[in-house]
Amino acid sequence: MLALLQGPDALSAQALELASAGRIGEAVGLWRRAVEQAPGHFPSLFNLGFTAVRAGQDQEAAGWLRRAVTANPRDFNSAYLLGTVLARRNETDAALRAWRGALALQPGNRKLMQVMSVEYSKGRYFAEAARMAEAALQLAPEEQALYLVAIKARQDAGQHDEAFALARRALAKFPASARANFEVGFHLHKLGRWDEAMPYFEKAIAAEAGYEEPHYFRGDVLLRREDFDGAAGAFRTALEKRPDYTVARLGLARALMAQGKLEGAVAELQEATRRDEGNAQPYLLLSQALFRMGKTEEARVAKETSQRLRTARPEAMNVPQARPFPQ
Repeated sequence: MLALLQGPDALSAQALELASAGRIGEAVGLWRRAVEQAPGHFPSLFNLGFTAVRAGQDQEAAGWLRRAVTANPRDFNSAYLLGTVLARRNETDAALRAWRGALALQPGNRKLMQVMSVEYSKGRYFAEAARMAEAALQLAPEEQALYLVAIKARQDAGQHDEAFALARRALAKFPASARANFEVGFHLHKLGRWDEAMPYFEKAIAAEAGYEEPHYFRGDVLLRREDFDGAAGAFRTALEKRPDYTVARLGLARALMAQGKLEGAVAELQEATRRDEGNAQPYLLLSQALFRMGKTEEARVAKETSQRLRTARPEAMNVPQARPFPQ
């Protein structure tokens, strides 16, 4: 009876005590009663949203948090949490709008900038991703993770010169870093400067033996040098680190085919189709290997499967195109 006579502030305070004692259901009931009395009661709206987030009820949480942001647009936490919930629901544009509001309240929050850069990239807003990543990097030039986010954002935006410059800056600051060495090697490789790239891949491997990408790119350079045994060994090592690494398995198949080991190549490609069944590339290479073995009917089926998958998933064969963030 006492709770029925209380105003929203008192109800919310009592709900907080219940929540602290683990009586979440009772607390939610009081917060709901508070917003029935005062629909714009911010503490109750926020706590209903926060409680729903903790319970994994993202749809309900988004509804409460939207109301909380409307009730108090100067509160960072509600805007930040709303963006987080919306991002989990793959509502990218809405999440970014919520986070933009949060960032306006805390313009120096580099962690939020880093998260926003990733989400911008997810939505193919690559120019915004790059600007956000570099704004965060300016605030924390000693944080290696921000260099990596900024490098990827520039790459995604198609700004490869800028990405390469950032990779060199990262390596100058973190010369022992496996990732910084790999990024420089990667950009040299992309430019066709394979011999220059090789030492950076080897430094990355020496710094972090479990890092699979340098092994793959080292194998690719060896394949171009026609060192097929060496290439096969590098690709196998990459696959030991990451068995679902499709491009490494394709590289291994190419190395085996170059040595005339067609049965081994077919076995690797069949494994690739099992692990990555929606990918057209293993089927295309498989059709070539089978044709060379004289298995023309099986080669035809593999080629048709590759064509069907390319038609069904054209985005997998194309570089994602950038777009501006809608105003």
